[in-house]
Amino acid sequence: MSNQNLCFTKYDKSKLKIIDIGANLSDHMYSGFYNHSNKSMHPNDINNVLQRAFANHVEKIIITGTTLEDSKEILKLAETNENLYITVGCHPTRSNEFVTNPEEYLNGLLKLIQENDKKVVAVGECGLDYDRLHFCSKETQQKYFEMQLELPKLTKKPLFLHCRNSYADFGDILKRHHDQLHGGVVHSFTGSKEEAKIFTDLGYFIGINGCSLKTQENIDAMLSIPTEFLMIETDCPWCEVKASHAGHKFIKTRMPCIKKENWNEDILVKGRNEPAAIIQVLEILAATRNEDIYSLAETMYENTKKLFKI
Repeated sequence: MSNQNLCFTKYDKSKLKIIDIGANLSDHMYSGFYNHSNKSMHPNDINNVLQRAFANHVEKIIITGTTLEDSKEILKLAETNENLYITVGCHPTRSNEFVTNPEEYLNGLLKLIQENDKKVVAVGECGLDYDRLHFCSKETQQKYFEMQLELPKLTKKPLFLHCRNSYADFGDILKRHHDQLHGGVVHSFTGSKEEAKIFTDLGYFIGINGCSLKTQENIDAMLSIPTEFLMIETDCPWCEVKASHAGHKFIKTRMPCIKKENWNEDILVKGRNEPAAIIQVLEILAATRNEDIYSLAETMYENTKKLFKI
């Protein structure tokens, strides 16, 4: 099927360009494995996912690295397409991977960044996540978050940051190292107006996706963020805009989807988010902020290009 037939939107393609700053394209869902099952429901369809994205205003995608090995794997994918980039880092819930040999693990991340300078645009996903302490303790997360902050100091790369229910400690750590860092983005933001201001006051951008728009409180917090600090993402295959979300009523672009059991290479899988659906996040932002969708998209596009030097 041609890209033209895969386009679901009515917007002018020459005027609307989007960079998805956070896509987990190495997730097993894109190989047909769902809910920790060992049985694949369909073939790997990452190429179809990318075609749909590029047909629906997505110009470039930054694939999120969550561990050293994951970062190596997504690099292989990024090397297949000039419009794909990656981050390199260790997610806070995976911080235990540092424990056996912290210096060796950190040096592995550093080497991957230095040897792939044009494809690696940020250090991360790193930060703190106090919602999932069953994976990793606060103390371990804090220790290896700070250790990873040595990477932007050495590489001059910005940070791709994760923060869940940990804003005080997270902000304190960033402030402690602020003068030696090179900016970044707090992705998948679900915090308050006050928490957003902590980051924008430090010069950090804020990444907005479907999870950022679940409730009216979420939307109010997003509205408090100046446009010059906004970026847009899917965090796919998660964080889709659901019918129960406060922002859902502002969606104009409907995308056909089917159950995974009825998989078709040209249709989205129900419950599995992907970059093509980022247009829905943009529509919610434009409507709730009362901004022109083309101007808003252009500002976030330029914000992204500037930070990540794309």
